[in-house]
Amino acid sequence: MFSVQRKDFGANFVFGAATAAYQIEGGQVDGRGSSIWDSFAATPGNTKNGESGREACDHHQRWPEDLDLIKNAGFGAYRFSFAWPRLLPLGTGTPNAKGVEFYDRLLDGMLERGIRPFATLYHWDLPSTLQDRGGWMNRDIAFWFADYAALIARRFGDRLATIATLNEPWCTAYVGHFAGRHAPGYRDVRATARAMHHVMLAHGSAIDVLRAEGAKNLGIVTVLKHMIPASESRADAVATDVEDALFNRWYMDSLFKARYPDVLVKLLAPHLPERWQDDMAVVARPLDWIGINYYTRQICAYDPASPLWQSKKVVGELEKNGLGWEIYPEGLTQVLTRVSREYTRLPIYVTENGICEDDDTRRVAFYDRHLSALLAAQRAGVDVRGYFAWSLLDNYEWAEGYAPRFGLVHTDYATQARTPKGSYHAFRQLLRE
Repeated sequence: MFSVQRKDFGANFVFGAATAAYQIEGGQVDGRGSSIWDSFAATPGNTKNGESGREACDHHQRWPEDLDLIKNAGFGAYRFSFAWPRLLPLGTGTPNAKGVEFYDRLLDGMLERGIRPFATLYHWDLPSTLQDRGGWMNRDIAFWFADYAALIARRFGDRLATIATLNEPWCTAYVGHFAGRHAPGYRDVRATARAMHHVMLAHGSAIDVLRAEGAKNLGIVTVLKHMIPASESRADAVATDVEDALFNRWYMDSLFKARYPDVLVKLLAPHLPERWQDDMAVVARPLDWIGINYYTRQICAYDPASPLWQSKKVVGELEKNGLGWEIYPEGLTQVLTRVSREYTRLPIYVTENGICEDDDTRRVAFYDRHLSALLAAQRAGVDVRGYFAWSLLDNYEWAEGYAPRFGLVHTDYATQARTPKGSYHAFRQLLRE
């Protein structure tokens, strides 16, 4: 089991499990509208085996069993996301009553079990109707998202322990608009530059509305990597700086310094929206906490064949997970201390950390090493308040389909049977000491 002990983290430290709506809910039968992931997955070649989240883990019907799993493991919190198209099938306008009722039941179920709801407003499932109007490329999405946030605050805010506006805006903007590996599947630098700005403007606009509605404990969830140059050469150092700006600093600098990294502003200047500078005060609205997702490090090398970023990812020699990501627990300590040193002394939650793996012995070891890395950051003075394991269940892993398994609980997709793994029992032992 784990070498760490529950008492090491402090009496008020929050342990939880995390999921995302599109990856587990299914249940597209209650008036839920189409999302960009529905159309992306329906397009041949976009996802492994053409798989989609249409059924996923049937959490829409099986949520009581899933909440019981969370409670029985001893987790005190559940990080989940609302599905924007379930609540607003057209993206704006009249709410879907059945969608509202589903989240009423889910939230009441959490509270009845003593589970604190940590809500995320957007985990990548944009309503298709808003994509028809330009999606994240359209500045108006800041207003659409703010209206959606207001609905959440009015209808559910009194039951939410925390609210995060966005999950991993880097993935929304870059992976969805430049790399094309996620919905909406663009490979366009102008679309990317606009999305990179509009996700942050939407975040700040939502914070304003949530504050006005009296919502409490507001934050955002970013994904961070520890960046390492492939050599001591000047070229690799420059390439690493660009990658760090693209992956880490674009979001952290804008949130806490009200600016974007100069190196990227120069590269993207022809493609950014006009007068974007006027929006930075909104982007940098004060927060109550910051969420950090951490999975791996990145080694960067200069690549003259990449005319825009002039960098490439180098595969390191460390042990890998099932998706080929290096297992580097020290990176969690490094990103947490960096956030505390360079950006903010706000409370930090590790909102996602986990491993794609069929061998659950390796999963237990992964969690043990990363929990130790978190403790190292705490002992260095970082105010880390909680840790959320990714993920509660094996689920739909976006373009990779159903083959990757991140869950503490095994999902049999043919029967939807849930079977707790050794890693689940390891957390149960830790949390029930």
